[in-house]
Amino acid sequence: MKKDAFVKKYCRQVTGWEGQHCLSLKEKQNKDCIFWDSGCTVYEARPIQCITFPFWDIIVDSAGTWETAATGCPGINSGTLHSMEKIKGYIEKRAAEGLV
Repeated sequence: MKKDAFVKKYCRQVTGWEGQHCLSLKEKQNKDCIFWDSGCTVYEARPIQCITFPFWDIIVDSAGTWETAATGCPGINSGTLHSMEKIKGYIEKRAAEGLV
């Protein structure tokens, strides 16, 4: 699928953390990702938005926002530990893609 067709079908514009306009994947009515069905159905080809989760500015901003996100994501606070260098790389990658 070409990028333009993918964006039109699966993405929407959102207002980011500092008011910038960004692309985001659409969600189902229950707020789950459109590609979630008892697991990620596009894991091998997932977009940068997913690759970098949960290392988004808004989530890593404070211990409180991290713990709030952890209540809805069983992968947070478990599994592989990432170095601060790797986390900063994820954040920079998101910024380069124009994502929140």
